[in-house]
Amino acid sequence: MTYPPLALTLGDPAGIGPELTVSAWETLRLSEHCFFWLGDPALLNNVIPTEIISTPLEARRVFPHALPVLPLLCTVPVVPGQPNAQNAQTIISSIQQATQLTLSQDASGVVTNPIAKHILAESGFPHPGHTEFLAELCSAPGHEIMMLASPELRVVPVTIHVSLQTAITTLTTQRIVDVARITHHALIRDFGIQSPRLAIAGLNPHAGEAGLMGHEEQTIITPAINILRAQGINAQGPYPPDTMFSATARTRYDAAICMYHDQGLIPLKTLDMAQGVNITLGLPIVRTSPDHGTAFDIARALDHSPRAADARSLIAAIRTASTMVQHRKENAV
Repeated sequence: MTYPPLALTLGDPAGIGPELTVSAWETLRLSEHCFFWLGDPALLNNVIPTEIISTPLEARRVFPHALPVLPLLCTVPVVPGQPNAQNAQTIISSIQQATQLTLSQDASGVVTNPIAKHILAESGFPHPGHTEFLAELCSAPGHEIMMLASPELRVVPVTIHVSLQTAITTLTTQRIVDVARITHHALIRDFGIQSPRLAIAGLNPHAGEAGLMGHEEQTIITPAINILRAQGINAQGPYPPDTMFSATARTRYDAAICMYHDQGLIPLKTLDMAQGVNITLGLPIVRTSPDHGTAFDIARALDHSPRAADARSLIAAIRTASTMVQHRKENAV
């Protein structure tokens, strides 16, 4: 079955997004993982063949021999490695258009190149990052869940882009239940895992050591696990965070529900940052992204010399999005 192409956003044009886009097309152009890019063609400097398209419908015809581009021009000239808030609206427009095209089913899903949150904030952008903005665009604020996935591990943090102190003080039983439930259904719908196994992390050292090192496991996390089990979800724990990511432990679950951002992202990025993929669950659309930032320090104007940026995470994000689209279509039948 043939699906509409994926929409790949611009990202910050002064970062490595244009270079990653070129490498991704070179790697995938003869595969089924078709995408088009919403960006400024001048950034690509003619290092690969490109073709301007007017609708996503043209992308599959173009993709094998040229990168399909829905053009969005930057407001001011781009200097690699030097982000400029004057180009923020182009970055934002790329995300908006990709999302709208996916909601209208002209695109299968959204893959986002890296952005610099502080640059967008300078322009008045009110969201902490991609995830929250996409939730608003999809009319699903508060339902967005961030999953980080690699061939070695899937992790889902209950709290995301907040300070550690805020993460601890805002952790609730209901939030854990909501995140785990969305993850459970996503593993079925988007990954084809019919009986998902969830490992629930503790918050404190040794998962609280029966209250000696903290009480949150007893008062917040265990009640959430009991509710999930009563709903027929295979949730186990709370597990000590320092042991649940070992090679042996990882074979016992399909996703780890973590209490805060770094508790899950540190082990995932340590194991396989090159192929890590950021996935937004809880939305009506498929959205993935590479699991790294803009890398302004290595960004440079494109030419035909060897490239500095590792495109494996973006390539994995595109492949993951394609797989998720396929699973959603199959489960909808």
